[in-house]
Amino acid sequence: MMENGEELYFEIEELEDIIIYYLELGDVTFAEHAVNYGSRLHPNSPEIKIKKLEVLLEYEQYSDAKKIIDELKDFAAEDIDFLVCCAKYYSDLGNPKKAIEYCQKALQQDEEENFLNNFIADEYLVLQDPFSALKHYKEALRFIPEDEYALENIMFCYNQLKKSKEAIDFLNSYLDKFPFSEAAWFEYGQFYFHRKNYREAIKGYDYLLAVNSNAVSVYANKAACYEAMSRWEEAIEIYEEMLELEYTKTYTYYKMGMCYRELRQPMFALNYFQKALREDPQFYLAMMEQSYIYEAIGKKEEALYFAEEATILNENDVDYLKRLAFLYIDSEHYEESLICLEKLVEVESERFYNWYVYAEILMLLDDYKKAEKILTTALKKHKRAELYYQLSNCHFNLENEKKGKETLQKALELDTSLFYDMKQKYPVLDVK
Repeated sequence: MMENGEELYFEIEELEDIIIYYLELGDVTFAEHAVNYGSRLHPNSPEIKIKKLEVLLEYEQYSDAKKIIDELKDFAAEDIDFLVCCAKYYSDLGNPKKAIEYCQKALQQDEEENFLNNFIADEYLVLQDPFSALKHYKEALRFIPEDEYALENIMFCYNQLKKSKEAIDFLNSYLDKFPFSEAAWFEYGQFYFHRKNYREAIKGYDYLLAVNSNAVSVYANKAACYEAMSRWEEAIEIYEEMLELEYTKTYTYYKMGMCYRELRQPMFALNYFQKALREDPQFYLAMMEQSYIYEAIGKKEEALYFAEEATILNENDVDYLKRLAFLYIDSEHYEESLICLEKLVEVESERFYNWYVYAEILMLLDDYKKAEKILTTALKKHKRAELYYQLSNCHFNLENEKKGKETLQKALELDTSLFYDMKQKYPVLDVK
């Protein structure tokens, strides 16, 4: 109709259905078109105005929404859709108590009890009241027993309340009534997994897989149980089953590689990390694991290459930066290591050792001036003897003997026992 520029007449109920259709579809733009068209056809219709209110809330246009709420509050006070809109309005504005108040009014209409109880329970969670939330999630489940959202949140509330026995009693009771519930068996598995009862967790996952053998993510949970028990071969078997069902296999190949690494079978591990990279050439986790394996078998060049590639793709990871810096230093690529070390003292300035190594490499490159500057900054954060010994070395090498001796004296005052080792590293240090 819009494409052809037609003007057709719709009853209010028909327009409501059209607007609801687009809202449920998530197409707010078309819902807005339908609301505007309906407003022209039925300018005084409270039903269309309520639908306009829903659209405004979707667009987060709260000032316009409030005008409609004020306009309708007297003659739509018992309309369930209006009450839900009011609840959503106050919920969005961070007033959960007011949202609950409107939901309670809506519940008096004896409609949408499942939705409203879930809504109320969510607001109680915002209020950090899991006890009240639990009550309403249970009510929601009573009206629609298959409601997975309510079921998951019931378990969450029990966890918040630290009521483990009540949680598993509830879950067992639910499973007695609904033994084919995938969500319940998943919660059963998760309950025992988090309590490190991996055998019982596997039991829950196995029941779920008996109900639905295509539940791919559950295989990963089951494999994680075997990994937690260091039963690597069985974990690999589960991952092999996953491969038959998965469209994207990257992470599964990676996990299999990790299992083989634990089994101390580096060549098998390397094979699966390479498979992961063939699936996704930018999967940096597999790159870094390959780097570890190549280092272990003495192939420094390959270890460095994969560490570089992984760090490029994950440049803000501190552990990656440290590893790459170590490999550069180990390979005597000191200039390249400085890039990593400079970032490390920026992002992890509270770690004394980052400054210590950074200064050490600068001195190895005879850049005493920059090392002096770095150590001066480092000493503002860390009053460590090691840094004073290093700074003293810089002063002596920059032919500032007076400063060198003053700084060395500070180092000795902090820790004399380090002097012999530091003298071995920095022969220029002199206590005379």
